Amino acid sequence: MSVLNSNPKVLTIAGSDSSAGAGVQADLKTISALGGYGCCAITAVTVQNTQGVRSLNSVDADIIAAQCEAVFDDIDICSVKIGMLPNVEAIDVVVNILKKYQPLCVVWDPVMIATSGDALVEEDITRKLIDDLLPLTNIVTPNLHELSQLTMSSEIASSDAKIAEQSRILLDKGANYVLAKGGHGMGEDAVDWLFSNESADKYAKPRIQTNNTHGTGCTLSSAIACLRPQLPNMQEAVLAAKHYVQIAIAEAKDWQVGKGHGPIDHFHSGRAYRFSGVPE
Repeated sequence: MSVLNSNPKVLTIAGSDSSAGAGVQADLKTISALGGYGCCAITAVTVQNTQGVRSLNSVDADIIAAQCEAVFDDIDICSVKIGMLPNVEAIDVVVNILKKYQPLCVVWDPVMIATSGDALVEEDITRKLIDDLLPLTNIVTPNLHELSQLTMSSEIASSDAKIAEQSRILLDKGANYVLAKGGHGMGEDAVDWLFSNESADKYAKPRIQTNNTHGTGCTLSSAIACLRPQLPNMQEAVLAAKHYVQIAIAEAKDWQVGKGHGPIDHFHSGRAYRFSGVPE
């Protein structure tokens, strides 16, 4: 990815959130805010609000495939963000699409459990995700719960050493980058780690005390998908994406949207956020 793209076309393959704080809705807001053009292929329709998921209805695999084909046949997609893949059939579709069209950047947010704790995928598909999907991605962005699930570990990492150990498992299985997110942890700072086979970068941001964190994982991963084509390397894209999400959380920390985990401010008080340099 040597030629930078100032207006990337980004496809998000993910579930729909009826409260619009996460999923495809959050992805499209993020991509628009960061200067890209967002397209979508919906994998599942969830019935949810800020308090939790009431039901989940998977989209037929052939409809997921048709959505992807229609977009790729017409639009020059350079980056793909993958979110909720609720079943084996959906995974097979996405794997085939990635192999066929070979987008320059693929970001996988392994959405398995919602903020409310509700399960969002069928059981026993973790190995298929690792074996078939992981090697086709440029970066995977699990939180610490998802990291333990993907590595089939018996414990959730609570130390930097354990996070590194579990992340190395994913690197050994084909990941180019692993962004292990510590936003749901404890402490004054929210600490994320970006691992590759050549480097380990630690990112710490002050933890914002708020109940409005719905969709932060979706937002971060779609921000990376949109920013990576605009920036020279993955490290700068992750740093810029984290900066964007940090502001989005801060701007919405006192919002009153719903009775549960509220959304973040994707447009930062109504002003489109256009990245203009790596923040200090």
